[in-house]
Amino acid sequence: MQQVEYGQCGLCTHFGDNKQDVQIIQIRTKHEAPEDYTAPCDLPQHAELNLMVTPISGCTGFEPADDLQAD
Repeated sequence: MQQVEYGQCGLCTHFGDNKQDVQIIQIRTKHEAPEDYTAPCDLPQHAELNLMVTPISGCTGFEPADDLQAD
C-alpha cells in the first residue's frame, strides 16, 4: 500500500473522473492506495489527454475532494 498525502491525486476532486466508487472513497478516507491502482484525471485542462494517474501523482491543478475540505 502507498500512503496518499494532501496535494496528491488520490485526494483531489478530479481523481476518478468524478466517480464516487468504493475504492476512491477508501483512498480518500484511509489515505492509502494499492500500488497498482490508477484512475482517470478529470481536470479540465487535461480532458483531451485522457490521463490515467496514480493516487500519489500530483499536479498544480489539485483541488481537495469535497469530503476533505475540512482537513
